[in-house]
Amino acid sequence: MFSQRIASLRPSPIREILSVIDRPGMVSFAGGLPASETLPHLTHSIAPTSLQYGPSEGDPELRTLVSEQLRALGLDAPTERVMILSGSQQGIDLVAKLFVDPGTPVAVESPTYLAALQVFRLYGAAFTDLNWAGSPGAPLAYVVPTFANPTGRCATDGERNSLAHACLDSDTTLFEDDPYRELAYEPCDRAPVTARMGGGSWVYQGSFSKTFAPGLRLGFLTASEDLFPQLVMLKQAVDLHSSTLSQQLVRNALTDPGWASRLDQLASFYRTRRDSFDDALRRHLGGLAEWEAPAGGLFFWLRLTRPVDTRTLLATAIDRGVAFMPGEEFFPDRPQLGTMRLNFSHADADATEHGLRTLAQLLKDHRA
Repeated sequence: MFSQRIASLRPSPIREILSVIDRPGMVSFAGGLPASETLPHLTHSIAPTSLQYGPSEGDPELRTLVSEQLRALGLDAPTERVMILSGSQQGIDLVAKLFVDPGTPVAVESPTYLAALQVFRLYGAAFTDLNWAGSPGAPLAYVVPTFANPTGRCATDGERNSLAHACLDSDTTLFEDDPYRELAYEPCDRAPVTARMGGGSWVYQGSFSKTFAPGLRLGFLTASEDLFPQLVMLKQAVDLHSSTLSQQLVRNALTDPGWASRLDQLASFYRTRRDSFDDALRRHLGGLAEWEAPAGGLFFWLRLTRPVDTRTLLATAIDRGVAFMPGEEFFPDRPQLGTMRLNFSHADADATEHGLRTLAQLLKDHRA
């Protein structure tokens, strides 16, 4: 009755957890939700043309604005090779459709973004470990080098150079997912890996969800000349085009004189929230877990000092009013037990204090 691929489809644990966060008193460290107070108050008038069909590649003016930003990062991204996406998750789906058949090797980090794993699994990918210093060993490599989800790690300049050269040498297409690059709290190399891949095949994508508004479901993608036309055709077959209304709202934001100031204020806000979260972690989970404060992004990656499969703790945690993401979900094949991802951006100081205290007590109860 159903296609063969549906047998490998599993529900997204993030989406299932997010379905419970609206319960009264629930503290969520699960999804990568921006702080509600950072979301814009939209007062723009809506042009009638923003309610009409649009081109599959996206609004020409918005594509030009994105192109200018990407070229400033060193990417070969002229306007004609920029596509607006219905969220960066769509970009993952388009690339997977372009490259992945059942059994196709895809090199990924371990751990890596679980929603990407979900899509690659749907199309039958066979995962291999991404080697930053050697050949990816696969026709497609997927990587989040800047403030990785879930670990928050930022790859070094040397690692970025090595990966770019390895992909060029092995004719591997590099798919670089970069949704967090603007949320930087400490200095680190954020130059795109794909900017170092002249003559190779590559895809680079980003998102407006973390810097503006996730509800608009808008991202962007650029790719090498050999890949872009096929990606456009795939998008045509999926949704014709992304929301023209969302594109107008984002275009207005990017052309507002206060956009650069907004990005600075956003990074400052989240830096403060990260530091407060780190302090609360030390008070409540010191001795129970180890972690490093991320230089950017939205997540802390915890390793329990006494490992346990954290998936078995989740239901109890939710019953006690706290949601988190079990770290085991982020591994492509062999989960590393005793890991968890905690989002620090959404909960305020009081909710964070309560939530981490509850989580610590849960871990202590489990040890007893």
